Amino acid sequence: MTRPILGFICCRRVLTIGGGPDPAQAVMERYIHGVADNVGAIPVLIPSLPDLVDADAVMARLDGLLLTGSPSNMEPARYGSDAPGDGPFDPDRDAMSQALIGASLSQGKPVFGICRGFQEMNVYFGGTLRGDVSTPGRVLEHHAPDTVADLPGMFAHRHPVAIAPGGLLASALGEAEISVNSVHYQGVDQLAPGVIVEARAPDGVVEAFSVQTETATALAVQWHPEWKPEGDPNAIKLFALMGRLLAT
Repeated sequence: MTRPILGFICCRRVLTIGGGPDPAQAVMERYIHGVADNVGAIPVLIPSLPDLVDADAVMARLDGLLLTGSPSNMEPARYGSDAPGDGPFDPDRDAMSQALIGASLSQGKPVFGICRGFQEMNVYFGGTLRGDVSTPGRVLEHHAPDTVADLPGMFAHRHPVAIAPGGLLASALGEAEISVNSVHYQGVDQLAPGVIVEARAPDGVVEAFSVQTETATALAVQWHPEWKPEGDPNAIKLFALMGRLLAT
């Protein structure tokens, strides 16, 4: 049986080669392996070059879309804010993600979001974002302290989330509450109209949501299930759900 093909959006990364900047399109391999291996899909990378890449033509050749996490934040103007916001920003990815979400859903193909991808999907459906969810002194800080510099330390920062009863996650995970890693500074401010909340943090911040259109399903989580999923049974269950949605 042929495996479905899942598109992974790229980020713009500027490498230093030969003493000068050399822009690249990149996806961290933990997303490719963590997601594609456990979903059972063939990964294809989609560059965030909106002047070059036709989102409708690309999605016509794929079975679904994954919007990965990233060190960059969405530009506030994308969700109607005139605040300067906190970078780094990746405006081409902002544009490419919005075009790809629309193309995928219009073609009846599922969209999955992780961290930045979760935020991009909230903006696409009409929501807004905030940049203070990890401000020191909050009831719950959603990112490890800035003194933690290594990836294992960052992803060791965890908190519980309450799974909404009756939703996709509740059915897939079979749990009322799970522990998730938390590595984000930006989060949902106003939740987009029409989306279904799938999970919340103890401070009320939305951590997962789904959207069911006439022809497709969108599912997004704020945490990082791609980080060492082999040690996280709930991540494996989440990816199994994604695999079922991708196969339908």
